[in-house]
Amino acid sequence: MNAFKYLADHGPVLRGLGKTTLGAVQQGVAQLMGSPAPARDTRPPGPGPELTAVLPPRRAALVQDYLRHVGGDRAGKSLPPHLFPQWAFGLAAETLIGIPYPIAKVMNGGCSVTVAAPLPADEPLHVRVCLESIDDDGRRAVLCQRVITGTPSSPDALTARLYAVVPLGDPKAPKKAGGSRERPRVPAGARELARWRLPANAGLDFAALTGDFNPVHWIAPYARAFGFKNTILHGFSTMARAWEGVQRHLWVGTREIAAWDVKFTRPLVLPARVGLYVAGDTVAVGDAPGGPAYMLGTFK
Repeated sequence: MNAFKYLADHGPVLRGLGKTTLGAVQQGVAQLMGSPAPARDTRPPGPGPELTAVLPPRRAALVQDYLRHVGGDRAGKSLPPHLFPQWAFGLAAETLIGIPYPIAKVMNGGCSVTVAAPLPADEPLHVRVCLESIDDDGRRAVLCQRVITGTPSSPDALTARLYAVVPLGDPKAPKKAGGSRERPRVPAGARELARWRLPANAGLDFAALTGDFNPVHWIAPYARAFGFKNTILHGFSTMARAWEGVQRHLWVGTREIAAWDVKFTRPLVLPARVGLYVAGDTVAVGDAPGGPAYMLGTFK
Protein backbone atom coordinates (compact mmCIF):
# COMPACT_ATOMS: atom_id res chain seq x y z
CA MET A 1 0.00 0.00 0.00
CA ASN A 2 1.14 3.55 -0.75
CA ALA A 3 1.87 4.94 2.72
CA PHE A 4 1.16 8.50 1.51
CA LYS A 5 -2.16 7.81 -0.24
CA TYR A 6 -4.34 8.98 2.65
CA LEU A 7 -2.05 11.49 4.38
CA ALA A 8 -4.53 14.31 3.72
CA ASP A 9 -7.18 12.32 5.63
CA HIS A 10 -4.97 12.05 8.72
CA GLY A 11 -4.30 15.73 9.38
CA PRO A 12 -5.71 15.83 12.96
CA VAL A 13 -3.89 12.64 13.98
CA LEU A 14 -0.57 13.79 12.54
CA ARG A 15 -0.89 17.21 14.20
CA GLY A 16 -1.69 15.61 17.56
CA LEU A 17 1.23 13.20 17.30
CA GLY A 18 3.49 16.05 16.27
CA LYS A 19 2.57 18.07 19.34
CA THR A 20 3.11 15.15 21.72
CA THR A 21 6.41 14.28 20.01
CA LEU A 22 7.56 17.86 20.51
CA GLY A 23 6.56 17.58 24.16
CA ALA A 24 8.59 14.38 24.53
CA VAL A 25 11.62 16.03 22.93
CA GLN A 26 11.30 19.00 25.28
CA GLN A 27 11.13 16.63 28.25
CA GLY A 28 14.28 14.87 27.04
CA VAL A 29 16.16 18.13 26.54
CA ALA A 30 15.16 19.31 30.00
CA GLN A 31 16.55 16.10 31.52
CA LEU A 32 19.81 16.45 29.59
CA MET A 33 20.13 20.02 30.87
CA GLY A 34 19.73 18.79 34.43
CA SER A 35 16.29 20.26 35.07
CA PRO A 36 14.51 18.61 37.99
CA ALA A 37 11.80 16.11 37.13
CA PRO A 38 8.30 17.57 37.42
CA ALA A 39 6.28 16.75 40.49
CA ARG A 40 4.03 13.72 40.20
CA ASP A 41 0.50 14.52 39.09
CA THR A 42 -1.66 15.80 41.95
CA ARG A 43 -4.84 16.46 40.02
CA PRO A 44 -8.02 14.76 41.20
CA PRO A 45 -9.02 11.64 39.28
CA GLY A 46 -11.98 13.35 37.63
CA PRO A 47 -12.11 14.41 33.97
CA GLY A 48 -9.69 16.98 32.63
CA PRO A 49 -10.55 19.65 30.02
CA GLU A 50 -12.61 18.26 27.15
CA LEU A 51 -11.27 18.76 23.62
CA THR A 52 -13.82 18.79 20.80
CA ALA A 53 -13.80 18.69 17.03
CA VAL A 54 -16.27 18.42 14.17
CA LEU A 55 -14.74 16.39 11.35
CA PRO A 56 -15.96 15.71 7.81
CA PRO A 57 -17.30 12.27 6.89
CA ARG A 58 -14.62 9.64 6.36
CA ARG A 59 -13.70 9.04 2.73
CA ALA A 60 -15.39 5.88 1.41
CA ALA A 61 -12.20 4.62 -0.25
CA LEU A 62 -10.28 4.91 3.03
CA VAL A 63 -12.95 2.99 4.95
CA GLN A 64 -13.05 0.27 2.30
CA ASP A 65 -9.25 -0.13 2.21
CA TYR A 66 -9.12 -0.16 6.00
CA LEU A 67 -11.77 -2.88 6.25
CA ARG A 68 -10.04 -4.95 3.59
CA HIS A 69 -6.76 -4.63 5.53
CA VAL A 70 -8.24 -5.86 8.83
CA GLY A 71 -10.30 -8.65 7.29
CA GLY A 72 -13.71 -7.00 7.18
CA ASP A 73 -16.22 -6.74 4.37
CA ARG A 74 -19.00 -4.58 5.75
CA ALA A 75 -18.32 -1.12 4.30
CA GLY A 76 -21.64 0.60 3.75
CA LYS A 77 -23.97 3.00 5.53
CA SER A 78 -22.14 2.93 8.89
CA LEU A 79 -18.52 3.18 9.99
CA PRO A 80 -16.74 0.25 11.67
CA PRO A 81 -16.55 1.17 15.37
CA HIS A 82 -12.92 0.03 15.67
CA LEU A 83 -11.87 2.71 13.16
CA PHE A 84 -12.29 5.37 15.86
CA PRO A 85 -8.50 5.89 16.38
CA GLN A 86 -8.34 7.33 12.85
CA TRP A 87 -10.47 10.33 13.80
CA ALA A 88 -9.88 10.49 17.57
CA PHE A 89 -6.21 9.70 18.13
CA GLY A 90 -5.06 13.23 17.38
CA LEU A 91 -7.26 14.78 20.07
CA ALA A 92 -6.40 11.94 22.45
CA ALA A 93 -2.69 12.63 21.97
CA GLU A 94 -3.23 16.31 22.77
CA THR A 95 -4.82 15.46 26.14
CA LEU A 96 -1.39 14.13 27.22
CA ILE A 97 0.49 17.35 26.52
CA GLY A 98 1.93 18.82 29.71
CA ILE A 99 1.39 15.79 31.93
CA PRO A 100 4.31 15.16 34.36
CA TYR A 101 5.13 11.74 32.93
CA PRO A 102 7.68 10.67 30.29
CA ILE A 103 5.56 10.84 27.14
CA ALA A 104 8.11 8.86 25.13
CA LYS A 105 7.48 5.82 27.33
CA VAL A 106 3.69 5.77 26.90
CA MET A 107 2.40 2.34 25.81
CA ASN A 108 -1.05 1.30 24.61
CA GLY A 109 -2.44 -0.84 27.43
CA GLY A 110 -5.86 -1.56 25.94
CA CYS A 111 -9.30 -0.07 25.45
CA SER A 112 -13.01 -0.56 25.98
CA VAL A 113 -15.68 0.32 23.41
CA THR A 114 -19.43 0.65 23.84
CA VAL A 115 -21.59 0.92 20.73
CA ALA A 116 -24.93 2.60 21.46
CA ALA A 117 -25.88 3.10 17.80
CA PRO A 118 -24.31 2.83 14.33
CA LEU A 119 -22.19 5.76 13.15
CA PRO A 120 -23.59 6.98 9.81
CA ALA A 121 -20.80 6.99 7.24
CA ASP A 122 -22.06 10.06 5.36
CA GLU A 123 -22.37 12.52 8.26
CA PRO A 124 -19.85 14.80 10.03
CA LEU A 125 -18.30 13.31 13.16
CA HIS A 126 -18.67 15.17 16.47
CA VAL A 127 -15.77 14.06 18.67
CA ARG A 128 -15.17 14.81 22.37
CA VAL A 129 -12.04 13.63 24.19
CA CYS A 130 -10.76 14.12 27.73
CA LEU A 131 -8.18 12.68 30.09
CA GLU A 132 -10.67 11.08 32.43
CA SER A 133 -8.44 9.72 35.22
CA ILE A 134 -4.86 8.93 36.29
CA ASP A 135 -3.96 5.88 38.37
CA ASP A 136 -0.38 6.25 39.63
CA ASP A 137 0.94 3.60 42.06
CA GLY A 138 4.57 4.68 41.84
CA ARG A 139 5.59 1.85 39.51
CA ARG A 140 3.34 2.72 36.60
CA ALA A 141 0.73 5.31 35.72
CA VAL A 142 -2.43 4.37 33.82
CA LEU A 143 -3.96 7.31 31.96
CA CYS A 144 -7.60 6.75 31.00
CA GLN A 145 -8.81 8.83 28.05
CA ARG A 146 -12.51 8.96 27.18
CA VAL A 147 -13.54 9.38 23.54
CA ILE A 148 -17.17 10.02 22.57
CA THR A 149 -18.15 10.09 18.90
CA GLY A 150 -21.52 10.98 17.44
CA THR A 151 -23.15 12.51 14.37
CA PRO A 152 -26.08 14.95 13.94
CA SER A 153 -28.53 12.04 13.62
CA SER A 154 -26.79 9.71 16.09
CA PRO A 155 -25.37 11.64 19.07
CA ASP A 156 -23.13 9.76 21.52
CA ALA A 157 -23.19 6.68 19.28
CA LEU A 158 -19.77 5.42 20.31
CA THR A 159 -17.88 5.66 23.61
CA ALA A 160 -14.31 4.40 23.92
CA ARG A 161 -11.85 4.47 26.77
CA LEU A 162 -8.16 4.22 26.01
CA TYR A 163 -5.68 3.07 28.64
CA ALA A 164 -2.21 4.52 28.17
CA VAL A 165 0.40 2.95 30.47
CA VAL A 166 3.58 4.73 31.54
CA PRO A 167 6.19 2.58 33.34
CA LEU A 168 7.78 4.59 36.14
CA GLY A 169 10.17 2.09 37.69
CA ASP A 170 10.26 3.68 41.12
CA PRO A 171 12.19 1.15 43.26
CA LYS A 172 10.86 2.74 46.46
CA ALA A 173 7.25 2.14 45.57
CA PRO A 174 5.66 -0.69 47.58
CA LYS A 175 4.83 -3.84 45.67
CA LYS A 176 1.21 -4.85 45.38
CA ALA A 177 0.03 -7.83 47.39
CA GLY A 178 0.48 -11.12 45.60
CA GLY A 179 3.89 -10.38 44.06
CA SER A 180 4.55 -11.00 40.41
CA ARG A 181 1.71 -12.22 38.22
CA GLU A 182 1.78 -14.84 35.50
CA ARG A 183 1.51 -13.30 32.06
CA PRO A 184 -1.98 -13.55 30.51
CA ARG A 185 -2.61 -16.63 28.38
CA VAL A 186 -5.07 -17.81 25.78
CA PRO A 187 -7.70 -19.93 27.61
CA ALA A 188 -6.71 -23.59 27.40
CA GLY A 189 -10.06 -24.68 25.97
CA ALA A 190 -10.48 -21.81 23.53
CA ARG A 191 -11.66 -22.43 19.98
CA GLU A 192 -9.61 -21.09 17.10
CA LEU A 193 -11.70 -18.93 14.75
CA ALA A 194 -8.96 -17.83 12.36
CA ARG A 195 -5.23 -17.81 11.80
CA TRP A 196 -3.45 -14.78 10.43
CA ARG A 197 -0.20 -14.39 8.54
CA LEU A 198 1.05 -10.88 9.38
CA PRO A 199 3.78 -9.59 7.06
CA ALA A 200 6.65 -7.36 8.12
CA ASN A 201 4.96 -4.31 6.57
CA ALA A 202 1.63 -4.78 8.43
CA GLY A 203 2.52 -1.93 10.79
CA LEU A 204 3.27 0.50 7.98
CA ASP A 205 0.05 -0.41 6.16
CA PHE A 206 -2.04 0.15 9.30
CA ALA A 207 -0.26 3.47 9.90
CA ALA A 208 -1.07 4.53 6.34
CA LEU A 209 -4.76 3.82 6.97
CA THR A 210 -5.08 5.42 10.41
CA GLY A 211 -2.35 8.07 10.62
CA ASP A 212 -0.63 6.45 13.62
CA PHE A 213 2.92 6.64 12.29
CA ASN A 214 4.66 5.84 15.58
CA PRO A 215 8.00 4.56 14.19
CA VAL A 216 8.08 1.56 16.56
CA HIS A 217 5.48 0.00 14.24
CA TRP A 218 7.29 0.44 10.91
CA ILE A 219 10.97 1.40 11.36
CA ALA A 220 12.96 -1.66 12.46
CA PRO A 221 16.07 0.12 13.85
CA TYR A 222 13.83 2.37 15.96
CA ALA A 223 11.92 -0.66 17.32
CA ARG A 224 15.18 -2.46 18.12
CA ALA A 225 16.43 0.62 19.98
CA PHE A 226 13.45 0.14 22.31
CA GLY A 227 14.35 -3.49 22.93
CA PHE A 228 12.15 -5.25 20.36
CA LYS A 229 13.50 -7.78 17.84
CA ASN A 230 11.68 -5.98 15.04
CA THR A 231 8.73 -3.69 14.49
CA ILE A 232 5.58 -4.46 16.49
CA LEU A 233 1.96 -4.41 15.34
CA HIS A 234 -0.33 -1.63 16.58
CA GLY A 235 -2.56 -2.81 19.41
CA PHE A 236 -5.50 -1.25 17.57
CA SER A 237 -4.66 -3.28 14.47
CA THR A 238 -4.77 -6.49 16.53
CA MET A 239 -8.08 -5.33 18.02
CA ALA A 240 -9.66 -4.48 14.66
CA ARG A 241 -8.68 -7.84 13.16
CA ALA A 242 -10.09 -9.65 16.20
CA TRP A 243 -13.32 -7.62 16.14
CA GLU A 244 -13.91 -8.41 12.48
CA GLY A 245 -12.95 -12.05 13.01
CA VAL A 246 -15.44 -12.52 15.85
CA GLN A 247 -18.13 -10.71 13.85
CA ARG A 248 -17.55 -12.82 10.73
CA HIS A 249 -16.96 -16.28 12.17
CA LEU A 250 -19.49 -16.29 15.01
CA TRP A 251 -22.51 -14.50 13.56
CA VAL A 252 -21.98 -13.98 9.82
CA GLY A 253 -23.62 -10.56 9.93
CA THR A 254 -26.66 -11.56 12.01
CA ARG A 255 -25.47 -9.74 15.14
CA GLU A 256 -23.26 -6.74 15.93
CA ILE A 257 -20.78 -6.35 18.75
CA ALA A 258 -22.16 -3.92 21.36
CA ALA A 259 -19.30 -3.90 23.90
CA TRP A 260 -15.60 -4.70 23.66
CA ASP A 261 -13.02 -4.57 26.44
CA VAL A 262 -9.46 -5.78 25.84
CA LYS A 263 -5.89 -5.42 27.10
CA PHE A 264 -2.80 -5.54 24.94
CA THR A 265 -0.73 -7.92 27.00
CA ARG A 266 2.36 -8.64 24.93
CA PRO A 267 4.09 -6.94 21.94
CA LEU A 268 3.27 -8.69 18.67
CA VAL A 269 6.58 -8.68 16.79
CA LEU A 270 6.37 -8.71 12.98
CA PRO A 271 6.31 -10.79 10.85
CA ALA A 272 4.12 -13.30 12.68
CA ARG A 273 1.57 -16.11 12.44
CA VAL A 274 -1.04 -15.92 15.20
CA GLY A 275 -4.50 -17.21 15.96
CA LEU A 276 -7.82 -15.66 17.00
CA TYR A 277 -9.52 -17.58 19.82
CA VAL A 278 -12.81 -17.42 21.72
CA ALA A 279 -14.07 -19.14 24.85
CA GLY A 280 -17.58 -18.01 25.79
CA ASP A 281 -17.42 -14.21 25.81
CA THR A 282 -13.61 -14.19 26.08
CA VAL A 283 -11.55 -13.22 23.05
CA ALA A 284 -7.80 -13.72 22.70
CA VAL A 285 -5.03 -13.39 20.15
CA GLY A 286 -2.06 -15.70 20.64
CA ASP A 287 -0.01 -18.55 19.28
CA ALA A 288 -2.08 -21.44 20.68
CA PRO A 289 -4.56 -22.33 23.47
CA GLY A 290 -2.72 -22.22 26.79
CA GLY A 291 0.06 -20.10 25.29
CA PRO A 292 0.86 -16.44 25.99
CA ALA A 293 -1.70 -13.91 24.70
CA TYR A 294 -0.92 -10.75 22.76
CA MET A 295 -4.45 -9.46 23.41
CA LEU A 296 -7.03 -10.70 25.91
CA GLY A 297 -10.48 -9.46 26.81
CA THR A 298 -14.25 -9.85 26.54
CA PHE A 299 -17.04 -8.90 24.16
CA LYS A 300 -20.84 -8.72 24.15
